[in-house]
Amino acid sequence: MALDCVASNPEHYRVVMENERVRVLLYEDVPGVRTVVHRHPDSVMWTLSSFRRRLVGGQSEVDVELPAGAAVWLPAQEHLGENIGETDTRVLFVELKEPAPAGADPGPGSGTAVVLGPD
Repeated sequence: MALDCVASNPEHYRVVMENERVRVLLYEDVPGVRTVVHRHPDSVMWTLSSFRRRLVGGQSEVDVELPAGAAVWLPAQEHLGENIGETDTRVLFVELKEPAPAGADPGPGSGTAVVLGPD
């Protein structure tokens, strides 16, 4: 997959665990870093540090600020990100490999959702 985040941004994304159902990634960067466009499947993001980021997908742009320890649902999306804060970004992503069941609610569930870019 050309837009796979590990392939397109290998200096920032690292696979820390993978099996047939999920892939767990560690993402790290420093202030001022901007990634290239990449895609995430449906995922859960767990923030290991507080950070401020700008996410750009298509014609949309959103600034996101999250504290350390936040668990966030990410519906499948394509974007690039930029660390616009003053702290390093450290995040774990748990990417789901299975598609959502037919008729499933694609909403955020009980957590916060960060939606940007096309599905």
